[in-house]
Amino acid sequence: MARISGVDIPNEKKIKISLTYIFGIGRTSALKILETAKIDPELRTKNLDDDQISSIRTVISENYTIEGSARTSNVMDIKRLMDIGCYRGIRHRRGLPVRGQNTKNNSRTRKGKKKLAIKKKRKV
Repeated sequence: MARISGVDIPNEKKIKISLTYIFGIGRTSALKILETAKIDPELRTKNLDDDQISSIRTVISENYTIEGSARTSNVMDIKRLMDIGCYRGIRHRRGLPVRGQNTKNNSRTRKGKKKLAIKKKRKV
């Protein structure tokens, strides 16, 4: 199993798919990385030799922010929105959809389980 940027990428998949297991690299980025490293995207990960893997590593380390730094920058961007109190930040703070979706009937993933309006009666 090849290890790139601290992530074990699967052997049986094509390298263009295997690279997407790294946080911060999608399908388009994976194809650009392979084009820069001059590697066929249709190759299986298990068929790569050490030179090809090292060339992929160098291309990724020079041109892309991945894994921990990408996650950190993502969290810091959301925190900045919440601190300045913009509309998107308020939506993040309240746990509501941020990108304009309707919330009257939908968005259960974001809002959580339904809360009932009727409270239980207290015993006297």
